[in-house]
Amino acid sequence: MEYSEISYEVIGEVARIYHNRPTQANAESEHLLAELDHALERAKRDDDIRVVIIGATGKHFSAGHDLMDGMEKRGNFTPEQHWLWESEHYLGNALRIWDFPKPTIAQVQGACIAGGFMVANMCDMVVAADDAFFSDPVCHSLAAASVEALVHPWVMGLRKAKEFLFTGQRVSAAEAKEWGMVNHVVPRAEMEDFTLQLANRIAAAPPIGIRMLKRSLNRSADIMGFRNSLMAHFDTHILSTSTREHLDLAAAGMRASMEAAKKAQS
Repeated sequence: MEYSEISYEVIGEVARIYHNRPTQANAESEHLLAELDHALERAKRDDDIRVVIIGATGKHFSAGHDLMDGMEKRGNFTPEQHWLWESEHYLGNALRIWDFPKPTIAQVQGACIAGGFMVANMCDMVVAADDAFFSDPVCHSLAAASVEALVHPWVMGLRKAKEFLFTGQRVSAAEAKEWGMVNHVVPRAEMEDFTLQLANRIAAAPPIGIRMLKRSLNRSADIMGFRNSLMAHFDTHILSTSTREHLDLAAAGMRASMEAAKKAQS
C-alpha cells in the first residue's frame, strides 16, 4: 500500500509510523487514521518488527481530529450513525493501538491536542520533546465530553485529569512528566535518536516474552476497569455531541473557520 498521509519506515527491528500532514499540523483525517490502522497491521504481521514508534513529521505531533474533514464526510450523520462510525473508527483506532501486541512508543513534539492526545496516550510509553505540549479543550470549544477514549485519568491521575479537562489548559512536556504521563523529556534535536535508542533497547528483549508481559500488564489495567471505563465514557461522549449546546458551538466554530479561510484567500 502506498501511503499519502503517513510514512512507514523500518529501521532494523523497529517500525516508525509518522503522521505526515505537516502543513495541516498533522490533523487526523479519516484517511490518515485508516492508513495508521493499515500500518499497524503491517507491523503486527511482520515478525522482524519488535517495537513500533508512532510520531510525526514537521512541527507538531497532531492538532487532533480533522474537524473540517469530519464535517464534510459526516456532518449530516444522525447520533446513531455517529455512534456506529466512531465505535469502529475513533474509539476503534484508539483501542487497536492499546491492543497492539508489540511495545509501542509515542514520540511527541509540538502540539498534541485532543485526538492526537488520544493516539499518543494509547501507546505504552511517551517520549516528548522539550517543546511538546498536551491539550484536550473540546469541552470548552465544542461542549463535548472530552474525546472518544477517556484515557486521561489513567495516564495522569483523576484529580489532574479533572483539572486538565475542566480548564482546557495546556500542559507542558515537563509538567506531563511530573504528572507521570510522559516517560522522558528530551531536547527536540535529540528526540528521534533518543526514542530509537529506547526502542532498540526494548527490541533486544525476547519477542514472545515481551509480548506476554505486555498482555499481562494490559490485562491488569483491564481488571482495574480500564476498558470498561473507556466504553462507558464513549456513550456519554456521543450523547454530548448530540446536544443543542454542542451543535450551536460547532456551527459557530465552522462559521469562524470559513470566515478565516475567506480572509486568507482575499
